[in-house]
This record gives sequence, C-alpha cells and structure tokens, in this order.
Amino acid sequence: MKREEKNVIIQELTEKLNRYDHFYLTDISDLDAADTSLLRRKCFDKSINLIVVKNTLLRKALEQSDKNLEDLYDVLKESTSVMFSETGSVPAKLIKEFRKTHERPLLKAAFVEESFYFGDDQVEVLSKLKSRDELIGDIILILQSPAKNVVSSLQSGGGKLAGIIKTLSEKE
Repeated sequence: MKREEKNVIIQELTEKLNRYDHFYLTDISDLDAADTSLLRRKCFDKSINLIVVKNTLLRKALEQSDKNLEDLYDVLKESTSVMFSETGSVPAKLIKEFRKTHERPLLKAAFVEESFYFGDDQVEVLSKLKSRDELIGDIILILQSPAKNVVSSLQSGGGKLAGIIKTLSEKE
C-alpha cells in the first residue's frame, strides 16, 4: 500500500472518530467469510459502520483525532475492527446477540459517552446503557410527575371551592 493510500485511510478514520461519539474496538478474527458477511449484514441493519483496519493506521487516526483517545493505544494488538454507532449500547447488544451462535466478536475496548470501557466482560454493562435521549426522557417524566400532581390537586380543589361558593350564595 502506498503512502498516499495510507494517508487517505487515516484521514477517513480520523473523520469517523471525530464524527461518532460511540465506537467499539473488537476482534473478529477466526470468523470465516460467511460469518463475517453475516456480521456485516447485521451491523448494516442496526446502522453500525463496521471497518477492519490495520492497528498502525488506526493508532495514527486516534492520535490525529480531536478527542483524547490515547488510553486505547494499548489494545491495538492482533486483529482489530471498529464498530461506529450513533447509539452507545447498540453495538454491545449486537455483539451479545451474535455471540449466542458464534465465539466472536470479542470486545477489546469501547469509547461510549466520553468514557472508556476495556475488556470483553464490559459487553453486558454496555448493552444496558441508556442512550442520552432515553435519559432525558426519564428526567422529564420524573420532573413532570410532581407538576401533574399539583395541577390535579388545584383542579379538584377548584371544583370544591366553586361548589362551596355556590352553596353560600344560594343560602343568602
């Protein structure tokens, strides 16, 4: 591969690292062509961008990224593929589902919501993470609950007050 081709790959990887807030570094070696194709199809269905890349090129892209990703350098050994996703937990759920019938992919590391996760044992934790939108929705529900109670109390109290005033006006 020529230097120009490598520079183009590094530049494209750097752009993806900067664009996506969530990515997983995985090992999909030992998957045969049919299983790799199946994994790629499942990734495509879940809007996950799967790329197999050389570790040296990925390291240079990590170095050039706008984010501080130097903690990931140590996991760049052996075969590495990158899963880019808009939602942090989707790749972990896909990995869990795929591993019901296959031994791989193995999670090397993940960068999700500005946090690092290392090791394959983190797949379970990552699969249970709520997205930013889900957390905002939960907060809105929590905040709405007391307000709904106050409004409900005022509405029911207003009806009682109107009834009392009507009764008093009829007595006079």
